[in-house]
Amino acid sequence: MKKRTIAILFGGASSEHDISTVSAKGIVSNISKDKYNLLLLGITKGGEWYLFDGDASLLPEDRWLSSGRLKRAFIAPDTSIHGIVTEDGEIIRLDAVFPVLHGKNGEDGTVQGLLQLAAIPFVGCDSTTSGVCMDKSITNAVLDAVGINQAKWCSFSRYDYSCNADRYIEEAEKKLGYPIFVKPANAGSSVGISKASNRAELAAGIEIAFSEDKKCVLEEFIDGSEVECAVLGNSEPVTAEVGEILAAAEFYDFDAKYNNPDSKTLIPARLSPEKREEIKALALRAYKALGCEGLSRVDFFVRKDNGEVLLNEINTIPGQTPISMYPKLFEAAGVPYHELIDRLIELALERGGSF
Repeated sequence: MKKRTIAILFGGASSEHDISTVSAKGIVSNISKDKYNLLLLGITKGGEWYLFDGDASLLPEDRWLSSGRLKRAFIAPDTSIHGIVTEDGEIIRLDAVFPVLHGKNGEDGTVQGLLQLAAIPFVGCDSTTSGVCMDKSITNAVLDAVGINQAKWCSFSRYDYSCNADRYIEEAEKKLGYPIFVKPANAGSSVGISKASNRAELAAGIEIAFSEDKKCVLEEFIDGSEVECAVLGNSEPVTAEVGEILAAAEFYDFDAKYNNPDSKTLIPARLSPEKREEIKALALRAYKALGCEGLSRVDFFVRKDNGEVLLNEINTIPGQTPISMYPKLFEAAGVPYHELIDRLIELALERGGSF
């Protein structure tokens, strides 16, 4: 069978650039070289695009940038090209793209829109769903509309807050009570998130969130366990097992996720089989309601006092690092990583390049 030509798109002008390079290495290390011709297309933190033909072990910490194995290249939106154009005018046609971009300028629908213009099949959700799921305030509004329970929340823009900060703080205090979680509306890997126990901490947390995005989301504190469910598929998605996060810090922030070895994951989660099935059903319901395709990881809280399940967020390009939950959950469900990658690429090809 003829090999498929697949571009792994990694890096990105995002606060999650470094995690993306580790995820890309994870995929390259597990993908079948017998089935695919792999191209590594990297985006720097400054937004420059390069084709990298070196070893994938150089991807973390951006060692690939000093390898001398780079050629400027980009994906052209022209459908007649259907692939990559290099600095010397070479055209490389692609069968599919695997975006491994976390956060802004990659997980938010921007790259997905480019690939849709180019009519190139790609792994993951389309531009509309990617944008909706990236923006926590819009995600929350959709979940409210379809009746999926979540924490109480409110949201406002940097401009509106600057016009009347006291009003928004007072409304949040009244609606949510302390402690309050403060989040940028558009960010991933818990970047820019803080927990406020009083008005001074709330005001400080809002400024931190606004350093990452122009819109802020505030949520009530939930005393519960954090669990995650991996979903795979297009029209007929399936779930893997439900896993549980044991954060080493007060909450599962960026450092606790990637830098603290005391953070742990449990698969399956310490919940009854019935509760895990409830979570899986809710994950599928949210996945379909938001129009997800390919893959997503759906995160939940489970209240300690009464077992109520609350949806936290949906990640449309979940991490693919050695410690990431998404591949681990499918491995626990009997799908090894290399097979999972094959299925993701087949789902992209099944959908095709037109939307």
